[in-house]
Amino acid sequence: MIHTPRPISEEWLVDYAAGAAPEPVAVLVDAHLSMCPESRALAARLDAVGGAMLERIEPAGLSAGALDRALAALDAPLPAAAPPAPAAAGRIPAALLPYTGTDFGALAWKPVVKGVEEVVLPTRGAPTHRMSLLRIVGGRAIPDHTHYGDELLLVLEGGFEDGRGHYARGDVCAADETVAHAPRADRGTDCICLAVTTGPIRLTGGWARLLNPLLRLRHR
Repeated sequence: MIHTPRPISEEWLVDYAAGAAPEPVAVLVDAHLSMCPESRALAARLDAVGGAMLERIEPAGLSAGALDRALAALDAPLPAAAPPAPAAAGRIPAALLPYTGTDFGALAWKPVVKGVEEVVLPTRGAPTHRMSLLRIVGGRAIPDHTHYGDELLLVLEGGFEDGRGHYARGDVCAADETVAHAPRADRGTDCICLAVTTGPIRLTGGWARLLNPLLRLRHR
């Protein structure tokens, strides 16, 4: 059965469409768009609405009702066909290629906790954000945790569930300090995710909490 990725939250697309998203967020959204036709259609519509608003701006400001008309356009039905997805090498989204190359296996994976490895990806001009790849061994889980900031996980290979739902290739799991979860990779295959965070995770279960000082250092 072919999985159709769920569209990302509109709030993330708005900054992306306006060119205001920090580099790590823009990379994650771009990669998601290459896998999700519905999100590509919505992003194209946001671009069109933004362009229409700019064209109507006069020195004296927007005409009466212009903003209402532009916002109403967002409620219009999605177009039947989405713009074509950007090219990618194999199953790696094109937006990630400058950071990862064409082979995840060739990257320098480092252990985080048992069954979980990470590769930190370099970014520029986004000191409040961190971008990395996470690889969770099939059937293993990231220990129970909450967050010291925002976390976006884009599934690139495999899938996981975290008690709130199941996430497969192209899906984005969003969490913040109000969310406690323990993503567990599907059995039989490793799960690779692109992670964008604004703070470290905070482990909440048993002895694992002793690792929190190390995780805070790791996030810097």
